[in-house]
Amino acid sequence: MDAMDYAPSATPKALATEAVHAGREDLAALGLHAPPLDLSTTYPSYDARAEAARIDEFAATGARLDGPPVYARLDNPTVARFEEALARLEGAEAAVAFASGMAALTAVLLARASQGLRHVVAVRPLYGCSDHLLDAGLLGTEVTWTDPAGVADAIRPDTGLVVVESPANPTLAEVDIRAVAHSCGSVPLLVDNTFATPVLQRPVGLGARIVLHSATKYLGGHGDVMGGVVACDEEFARELRRVRFATGGVLHPLAGYMLLRGLSTLPVRVRAASATAAELVRRLTTDPRIARVHYPAIGGAMVSFEVYGDPHEVIAGVRLITPAVSLGSVDTLIQHPASISHRIVHEGDRKAAGVSDRLLRMSVGLEDVEDLWRDLTQALSARSAEPAAAARSVAGPRPVGR
Repeated sequence: MDAMDYAPSATPKALATEAVHAGREDLAALGLHAPPLDLSTTYPSYDARAEAARIDEFAATGARLDGPPVYARLDNPTVARFEEALARLEGAEAAVAFASGMAALTAVLLARASQGLRHVVAVRPLYGCSDHLLDAGLLGTEVTWTDPAGVADAIRPDTGLVVVESPANPTLAEVDIRAVAHSCGSVPLLVDNTFATPVLQRPVGLGARIVLHSATKYLGGHGDVMGGVVACDEEFARELRRVRFATGGVLHPLAGYMLLRGLSTLPVRVRAASATAAELVRRLTTDPRIARVHYPAIGGAMVSFEVYGDPHEVIAGVRLITPAVSLGSVDTLIQHPASISHRIVHEGDRKAAGVSDRLLRMSVGLEDVEDLWRDLTQALSARSAEPAAAARSVAGPRPVGR
């Protein structure tokens, strides 16, 4: 029996159960417990006429091939398991995996542009490279930046996509996804759900038609695998598969295997790290060295804060916490967005989106909260000023771009 021939039960399951079992339900019937890893780049066939017909069908529709793939750029059974599992967790019909989050976003933009829909409406802040890809027009796209309230007015006849990230990178500002989806009308809304993961929110249920993940982050969860994935309806998934085949931005099978394994512990990791993050937020909020704390209403393991002192001293001062880009790993990471993740965004646009030069972004891991706080507080003590407590504030949900 082929891995994807198994029809899962129609009975709804809890997210934690889906995370463990989605994409694996056929294993017992195959006499297996762990998912198999298929590293083949090509697949033998003695019937060239049948293969020609299958390739013609894929070229015309983008639908998955019946039987084994002809070539690994068309499909891979191990990657297909990850795609099935992620689609189930996001409540989507399908998912298509790519070599990275940026490859996934590129495929979405190319798929829309191929239909003559090159205009994009986007809300800042976004991940810095997503911002750059849109703003630089590297794929021949044109972008209109707006706030959530201006989405409807920014849409044109050639608008192919509306893009938001919520919670946003790195300010953690939240967007009312349901309201923005309503403003989009017939234009697809893409939500970058990398920070929240389906554990905290499922954008499809709120009206989004496309959900993007940098799978490198929480889905993998251990800082050792790179990938991207788009959850969507089957119709758009077929377009994405055709783009992936033509452009070659495929996810390696080993990465697909590791991402499927990462999904099994996703709810446990996100909830545990979120609890620690919430406690760190409570302490940071009352710390006289902190000017402002950013933490989303939906919670999560991402924390951003602005310091009164030199943020570079904090980066240089951590010992347990790792000063590095990326996020969503089991260990805690901290970075200075204005220097690294959002350096490529024009300074004026960066600051207008709330990414100040004193902002630090921290991805909270699974370490003990006391150990993390000890390391963080000693790093904050490096040349930190202590202004009046009245100047401190906590940033909750707020419109993006103010």
